[in-house]
This record gives sequence, structure tokens and C-alpha cells, in this order.
Amino acid sequence: MGKLFGTDGVRGIANEELTNQLAYNLGFFGARVLTHRLEGKKARILVGKDTRLSGDMLENALIAGILASGSDVVKAGVIPTPGVAFLVRKEGYDAGIMISASHNSFEYNGIKFFNGEGLKLSDEVENAIEELILGEKNEMKPVVGEALGRLYEDSQVKYQYLDHIKRIAHADYSSLEFAIDVANGAVFELAPQLFDSLGAKVHVLNHQPDGININAACGSTYMGGLREYVITHHLDFGLAFDGDADRLLAVDHTGNLVDGDKIMMILANQMKAQNKLVKNAVVVTVMSNIGFHKAMMESEVDVEVTRVGDRYVLEKMLEKEYTIGGEQSGHIIFLEHNTTGDGLLTGVKLINAIIDSGSTLKALAEKMKTFPQVLKNARIHPENMKTYNQHRAINQRIREIEDQMKGSGRILIRPSGTEPLIRVMLEGEDLEQLNQYASELVELFEEQLKK
Repeated sequence: MGKLFGTDGVRGIANEELTNQLAYNLGFFGARVLTHRLEGKKARILVGKDTRLSGDMLENALIAGILASGSDVVKAGVIPTPGVAFLVRKEGYDAGIMISASHNSFEYNGIKFFNGEGLKLSDEVENAIEELILGEKNEMKPVVGEALGRLYEDSQVKYQYLDHIKRIAHADYSSLEFAIDVANGAVFELAPQLFDSLGAKVHVLNHQPDGININAACGSTYMGGLREYVITHHLDFGLAFDGDADRLLAVDHTGNLVDGDKIMMILANQMKAQNKLVKNAVVVTVMSNIGFHKAMMESEVDVEVTRVGDRYVLEKMLEKEYTIGGEQSGHIIFLEHNTTGDGLLTGVKLINAIIDSGSTLKALAEKMKTFPQVLKNARIHPENMKTYNQHRAINQRIREIEDQMKGSGRILIRPSGTEPLIRVMLEGEDLEQLNQYASELVELFEEQLKK
């Protein structure tokens, strides 16, 4: 990976790592790289954001850079990330940019790009932008006079995206009563409007953003509040979004977690039954549970596996022309409808499946047995992020643990794309043993790589 771009755009603590100058440069050089083929025509770039306090600051800096590059900007205001991706394609924008740090806490923010097809940028394009920003010399100068870009505001454009989601839903959800946790984030307005318009009896949690409370003990990264609410109020199920609503997780009426693996299992089975599962396959990452693979084997559905990151899931889907793929974390892509993970779309698809089955979310989810999986984070020195897998003592201990598990589990070690963390994941049959091994490896990473 580059020095600026991680697995999902550029991300860091706002005004410390992700500064106004960096946002300006990303706007200026990003616009130039993405629109350089449009000779004699001003490009139009759609810019959206979530509800973070730093969003206004970074939005102004980013837009200033885009305008200085000679591209026009349409400012959408607060909108979910998948809304930007969808609208770029539907309305013919030349690029889209979302200001969000997704599931991270409010002090973080990020800038992620979409090209004119609504796709996240390839490594090659990101590298081209990065080289211009970090290079000592470049020949790209700000434009002057009439060549400057113009700024337009369109706070209504998000409703075109909302209408798109409505058309995918069943006409009437009035038989259902459920809760939604909107994480004080980007769908704090759109999600309640969507489900109200479909007739659902919907209870809305965490829908009063103040710039600081996004993802704060709520949303898809903290399911405890939603679980308790669903059980206490005897609801059919609950849906939880993250800050920019590109992911969705759920709980059934008894409070059991229905993660991305189970949601994909349910929806892949439904698509297969309806003859809509193109090439009879689903794409997941290495993080998907062994139980998911076993469930798909029983359903005679093929599974393709990629590295972690929804961009890599999408690459495989585009390459093989598959229609569904995603991550255990709840990023799920339905390529027929959008080009990125889409929480509202996933929620509607899941509810459609519940209604069509005449069953409950609990019964549908129980078709997959989840094997115990432990994920812990080791915080190391940032300088060691690229060489974490070259440490002899750590690698030796990992091999010893794998031998002790005797083929009944697996270890997956991977770096975070947004923080100086090493993700340590173990999967197997004995939860107590998995926790012991994971804690030991985290301690070893932090001991050996803290400097």
C-alpha cells in the first residue's frame, strides 16, 4: 500500500493526520487524475459526507482543491457512501468523493474516491494521485479565470438514491415491527424515511447526530444496545448501520447476532431458489467463517475467496461477473444494483427474504452454524506495519500454534488498513483455547514490535 491510501481511501485523525492541506491536495490532484481525459469540458464531481464534526472543515478544503483544479462540484451534504457511488453512475458525474471514516470514532475522518463508473479506485490510480501529492515536482498548476470550477449545492440529490432503494423493496412491510440503529451517522434521516414509507413499524435508535456521537457505543460496531432493545420490546429483529451506512448487521428476535456471513448465506440461498444467483457463486474474504463455507457447500453454492477489503471482493465480482459478494463485517455488494457495500440495500434485501420465506430471521440464520472465532488487535509502532510478518520469533510461535490445533482451526494475521494495528484472528472449535492463543499472539506482537 502507499503512504497515504489505505484499504479504503485516505484516513486518519482529522486536523492531525488528515489535514486541510492534505484534503486540498487530494481534491486538486484527485480531480486532475480522474478527469484528465475530459479535454475542453469541465468535469462534475459529487461530494458527500457523514455527520462527523470535522466533515465541514475537510469538505471546504477538499472542494477548494477541486475547484482550483478546474472541475465543478455538486455538494450533496450528508449522504451514505453507497448513495455517492450510485448517483455517480446514474447521473453521469465524472467522479465522486465521500468524506467519512466509516465505522471509526468521530476524531477520525477519511476521503474516498469513486471513478465515473461508481467504482473505488484501483491501486494504480491511487498511486498516481499519491505520487503527485508526495512528489517534489509536478507540472499541474491551479487554473485561473473562467477555467476555475463552480460550486453547486443539491441537498435533494440523496432522495434519488432513496427512491432507488424503495423500488427494490416489497411494497408493504406493515406486517413487521423492528428496530434500526443508525449510529448517529449518514442515514439518520434516510433510513427512518425509507422504512416508514414502506409501512413498517420501525423503532429508530441513535438518530440525533451532534458531530461527536457517530458510532459511539452504537451502530454495527456495538450491537449490545440494539440487541437489548429488540428483546425488551419483543420486536421481530433489529438492523444496525455504521457511520457511512456501507455495511449492515442484524439481530434476530432473541438477540442473536446475524453477521455478514449469515446475511450472505440467507440471500445467496434466496437468489439460488429464484434462479438469480449468477454462475451459482458468492464472493467472500478470508475472514468469512468456516461455517459459511460449510453452509454454502450444503446448498451447492460455489464460494470464491479474496483478501480482506470490499474493493477486492468487487474486483473478483467484476472479473467473474458474479452478482453477490461481501464481508463478514456487513459490507455486502449486489452488483445488479450498486458498486459498493450498501447498508440500506442489504437491509431491504434481507427483509424481502424474511417476507418471502414466511419464516423468521432466526430460522433463516440457523441454517449456518458459526464456528468460534476470536479477533484481537495488537497495537504496534507504525514503522513496523510493513515488516510485521518478517519477525522470526512471531512466525515460529504461529507455526507452533497451528501444529497444536491439528487442522481443526486456522490463524489469520493481517494489518489494519487504517490504524497501526495488527489483526489477530483465530478460528476453531474450542473458544477458551482460541482466546488463550489470540491473547498470547497479541502480547507477542506488542512486545516485539512496539518500537
